[in-house]
Amino acid sequence: MKTRITELLGIRYPIVQGGMHMVGRAELASAVSNAGGLGILTALTQPSPEDLAKEIARCREMTDKPFGVNITIMPSLRPIAHDEYARAAVENGVRIIETAGRSPEALMPIFNDAGAKVIHKCTSVRHSLKAEKIGCAAVSVDGFECAGHPGEDDIPNLILLPRAADALKIPFIASGGIGDGRGLAAALMLGADGINMGTRFMATKEAPIHENVKQRLVEANEMDTIHLYRPLKNTSRYFRNSVAEEAHRIEQEKGAALTIADIAPLVNGQRGRSVYLDGDMEGGVWTAGLAAALIHDIPSCGELIDRMMAEAREILKTRLAEMLEDAA
Repeated sequence: MKTRITELLGIRYPIVQGGMHMVGRAELASAVSNAGGLGILTALTQPSPEDLAKEIARCREMTDKPFGVNITIMPSLRPIAHDEYARAAVENGVRIIETAGRSPEALMPIFNDAGAKVIHKCTSVRHSLKAEKIGCAAVSVDGFECAGHPGEDDIPNLILLPRAADALKIPFIASGGIGDGRGLAAALMLGADGINMGTRFMATKEAPIHENVKQRLVEANEMDTIHLYRPLKNTSRYFRNSVAEEAHRIEQEKGAALTIADIAPLVNGQRGRSVYLDGDMEGGVWTAGLAAALIHDIPSCGELIDRMMAEAREILKTRLAEMLEDAA
């Protein structure tokens, strides 16, 4: 399938694996790339830029296909040298960078000097236009359905994607709420050049997380996520468990007086690690998007991508043709 994104990134299919903390490691990224999509390593999963360099080398041993590195620029309880992670990525040969959170403008000279293509994740058309203006090669347009940070506008992809298609000149991929070939076909019809999936790739054989997490995603429905940090203007979508529910209760109780310190013991990263690594589903908070409701099995990345492509082709070629023929 040829789109502006497959041409830009040198990949076979317009499917990108989103950067996910604790999940975007070499096992998953290489599997997605080998299956014809674009795998993404998550830089800040690695303790240091030096560790990121080692993970890039490890991924390169597992695939000879293109893969990228995600660098998320967000406020943190510990100082993070984003520029050092950026240099580690490009100095070790990575030429596709996914950025998220704040604008990557300060890091663009590092990426431009190396000839790297930057895909910035945006939750609004206005931010997408800013990314286009500062020289990003593409954007990932994240609707309200997405995991992680959906922004504060609450615009779903059914509206956001055609708005982006009308406004942008650069290619863009759709992110949020996509878990099968129907979502891929719909995104393409709404004007996107491809898709970004995070949650769906968590429930694959190669995802380097505990089987309990994958099984919980298989069991999930559309009511199983919850928003936190909304009073702090930093909304995040998490999977609904007892820890997330307690943090949400405190947020409701505190209201506008809420500070991060009020919920920090519940949402700190170490507790979240116990979910992914140890399978303690009530150990901490962990992110998941509404696409969890569309997950019914745990295939390999190759099986998932092949199935999605077959389903999308069926919709775009056969079903659409039949509908138009019947209408005529």
